[in-house]
Amino acid sequence: MPIQHFLRLDDFSSDTLLELIERAIELKQLRKEGASFAPLKQKSLAMIFTKSSTRTRVSFEAGMQQLGGNALMLSPNDTQLGRGEPIEDTAKVISSMVDGIMIRTDSHSKVETFAEHSSVPVINGLTDDFHPCQLLADMQTLMEQRGSIKGARVAWVGDGNNVCHSFMNAARLFDFQLTVAHPEAYAPRADLLELNQSHVKISESAISAVKNADVVVTDTWASMGQEDEKTAREQAFANYCVDEKLMSYAASNALFMHCLPAYRGMEVSAEVIDGSQSVVFAEAENRLHAQKALLEYLLA
Repeated sequence: MPIQHFLRLDDFSSDTLLELIERAIELKQLRKEGASFAPLKQKSLAMIFTKSSTRTRVSFEAGMQQLGGNALMLSPNDTQLGRGEPIEDTAKVISSMVDGIMIRTDSHSKVETFAEHSSVPVINGLTDDFHPCQLLADMQTLMEQRGSIKGARVAWVGDGNNVCHSFMNAARLFDFQLTVAHPEAYAPRADLLELNQSHVKISESAISAVKNADVVVTDTWASMGQEDEKTAREQAFANYCVDEKLMSYAASNALFMHCLPAYRGMEVSAEVIDGSQSVVFAEAENRLHAQKALLEYLLA
């Protein structure tokens, strides 16, 4: 039987994704009630990081502990990957000793290669192309706030990056409409636009994208590894700050989302991210609960 990995949202069906989110909400309630629940007793998750992390590391490590298992933090300095050992060899060795592997790295092809040679489930904790775990938390947050997201109008403002790509896939899988507004040189991948064309469109401006939207989403203008592009990106994205004026074009009860870390005064104003429409901290907390549901599904 093939090993089930989670490298992008499309690895699961829409029904399975919905079941995961429903389970995440249940696990969140169990934690709130202080209930003891340890389906992953004696299970181990190896966590491989080649990029720094706050939310991904804490949520996976805490999640494994809360489910009765344990997590091992591995960086390139801790393993032979940092000295050039082939990914294929590392995957075979590590997967022979643990029950699951989470990887946060740059190239998505590295995660795919690792999964191809792993004997246990591999989870994409973030790559340059996709961030599916973030979307599980985002969809959980929206369902908690509004119920079904089916048919909702969502606006993405800013870089056509990895989170944007996963939002595009989510639009098709969860059946909502996504409008992406971006500077000309920072478009999302053309193949993903084609794949999701029934649920995703490109807008000429941030205002037109946000108009009447139920949800407004953005992300940092310069992600990890793009620090040398910071000045150029700040100039290109100057008209893509989600501030109170831009939010005024959205529906009156629109929600604001951001995967964090956020830079106030850049991609979002302090008034918006710290305001009543913002759900960014509920969104961040839900990384824990959504990933616990994912870990239980893949490892239990």
